[in-house]
Amino acid sequence: MIYYIQIIFVKDGKQEVFHAFEEHVLPLLQKHKGELLYRIRPTKDSIIASSGEHPYEIHLVSFPARKDFESYRDDKERLQYMHLKEASIEKALLIEGNLL
Repeated sequence: MIYYIQIIFVKDGKQEVFHAFEEHVLPLLQKHKGELLYRIRPTKDSIIASSGEHPYEIHLVSFPARKDFESYRDDKERLQYMHLKEASIEKALLIEGNLL
């Protein structure tokens, strides 16, 4: 099993555009054997310490193998909504890892 954490920073005023992107692409995870384990929208009060900006959302997703993640990433249906992601996300940090 392989895990991906994505820390997402949304542009000011573009939250609804980001939500539209997620409505289209998150259901595609199952098609590629992915599972959304956590989708967190942290409040400023929930962050104990930080040296950076406050993220809008944090996702933890799992896939059986990297090829399944790559299949999701490259899905033609998902790619048709990338303009929504590009319009709404300032930046995102993607972290890949394994269960220890």
